[in-house]
Amino acid sequence: MENLKYIRDSLYGNIKVEGVFLELIESPELQRLHGIKQLGFTYLVYPGANHTRLEHSLGVCHMARKICNKVGIEEDIVGVAALLHDVGHGPFSHTLEYLMHKRTGKDHVEITKEIVEGKRRLPDFEYKVTIKEILAKYGIDAGEVAKILDGKEGYMSEIIHGSLDADQIDYLMRDAYYTGVAYGIIDSERIIQTMRIHDDSIVFERKGVSALESMLVARALMYSSVYLHKTVRIAELMLIKAVERAPPFDFSHLTDYELLEKLKQIGDYQRDIVIRLKYRKLFKKAFARGWGELSQREKEMLAEMEDVRDIEEEIAQRVGLDEGYIIVDIPGKDIMLSEPRIRKVDIKIYDDGKIKPLSDYTPLATALQMRGITEWAIMVCCPEEYKEKVAKEAEKIIFR
Repeated sequence: MENLKYIRDSLYGNIKVEGVFLELIESPELQRLHGIKQLGFTYLVYPGANHTRLEHSLGVCHMARKICNKVGIEEDIVGVAALLHDVGHGPFSHTLEYLMHKRTGKDHVEITKEIVEGKRRLPDFEYKVTIKEILAKYGIDAGEVAKILDGKEGYMSEIIHGSLDADQIDYLMRDAYYTGVAYGIIDSERIIQTMRIHDDSIVFERKGVSALESMLVARALMYSSVYLHKTVRIAELMLIKAVERAPPFDFSHLTDYELLEKLKQIGDYQRDIVIRLKYRKLFKKAFARGWGELSQREKEMLAEMEDVRDIEEEIAQRVGLDEGYIIVDIPGKDIMLSEPRIRKVDIKIYDDGKIKPLSDYTPLATALQMRGITEWAIMVCCPEEYKEKVAKEAEKIIFR
């Protein structure tokens, strides 16, 4: 095996990969990420968004190692954790995270830790060497890597998964590049230049406040314009519904296409949904209300809705549709589980020997926290030809 390679990255040019990093990239767990789109169904709206979790993982590793060099710490173990941070992702990235958590109590971070520690393997691959064994060969403890990924190792964890980290820097820049939108453009060099370690935490010098503001705005705009775009959300909800209505099966190790193929074999409903997703014959928004349009009573009603299946079934019966063809979306818990940093702004500023919150220097941090996650508080979608009927029935049933 060659001990050194250069991988050409769209954002960073040639990235040197050698030793433990090269062996990890050639592992089946990382190669599987070639088959998982970084942005799930976003390509249905932004056709360029076909980049994968593998590209992102390599980019996060590159950024994490740059940060380590800047703050003066040993880069290998943090770089390894960064490279491996997404190996537990299921097909279509975050789309099925909430469903997986509901069924198994595990999210992709838990599954990643199990893979790193050798407790979980891909069922369709004959192993000669596991990730744990690759790490051991280079004197790296898999348990320590798992602790970093679990957020238990102070500044080393924060470099990969903090309020502002290598993961976010890479995905904002990469996703903006591939979707072609201008919102995710950030000054990563300036942000990294102003990083330092203080009391086992990553902090930022005061001179970096403008670059931090720019990144927070970029993150907020990317969520509303790309990650939580209405059409993307509808496609995701359709896939979730197809998996929910299938007999339970373990989808955590599948790639995007393997999941779609499996669903096609399960039943007529699943096959129809997969065909609709394949040819972009998506459900359409029939009814929606934003938080600003709701009365206090209606807000309270939505807050108390735990399960929308009864509402979906009642609307379907009223308009003559089969079950599964009405989807009611009240975004909230599922988004916060799959995107936990969406509202995180607890960034620490180092100023003349003192640590202060970013909010002391700019009102932007607080303002962005108060900004709505999606433009709708509730949305009902269905096949296009039923839109008008569904719109009439939805409001009567939901807010009666």
